[in-house]
Amino acid sequence: MLELKHISYTVCEGDGQLGILKDISLTVDDNQLVVFTGPNGGGKTTLAKIIMGLVRPTSGQILWNGQDITDLSITERARLGISYGFQQPARFKGLTVRKLLTLASGDDHLSKDRCCQYLTRVGLCANDYLDREVDVSLSGGEVKRIEIATILARQAPGGGRGRSNSLMIFDEPEAGIDLWSFARLTETFEQIHSAKAATMIIISHQERIISLADEVIVVGDGTIRHRGAAADILPQILADTLGSCPVLTKEVGAL
Repeated sequence: MLELKHISYTVCEGDGQLGILKDISLTVDDNQLVVFTGPNGGGKTTLAKIIMGLVRPTSGQILWNGQDITDLSITERARLGISYGFQQPARFKGLTVRKLLTLASGDDHLSKDRCCQYLTRVGLCANDYLDREVDVSLSGGEVKRIEIATILARQAPGGGRGRSNSLMIFDEPEAGIDLWSFARLTETFEQIHSAKAATMIIISHQERIISLADEVIVVGDGTIRHRGAAADILPQILADTLGSCPVLTKEVGAL
């Protein structure tokens, strides 16, 4: 179980301070799929990075499976089963896809068949990618899918580091990915969730991903604006969107 207690994050701006996150508290139960959504700049990614340890909160407490991880490093959190997929993944010149998957899995003898399984689940052919370097020769969408494959490899049972109570965090996994690969990714998320193989937090604006969620949390202006089942939250998101645009509101009202 993931517990966030009174998380706040402020940064200096001029002579004062700007509140990015403001006293956020929430609980994510084991094996749940939770989607963070909301307007750009609302604090979604900052909140996810605080969970991973990439950003340190100004105040508050983070508990993972009852353990206080607020002061733990990224490496220590990773060892506890927490992983993170960036919106803009890193590139590694000189490192092949096969080697990256091997490192992620913790299995020095990771087979080609296993590599193929991970890559297939994100819409890539192992024969085309295993020996390629993760460098600028790959498109942004390709690097994104390879990064997600490494998260699957790391958390897989039998991979050396996999665990049943792992936490996967994905920051806009749909960004830069073609429609076919996006469909494969949503299938993968559904499979992980159905198998209760991990707890997942996904930052997304895509209705198809939002509809998979056990709970949708709308983050805006550094606070939790709404939370609940997708069926209840999606109409609220639409109402908020239309309400912020008088022209659209007038047009829809005239229909």
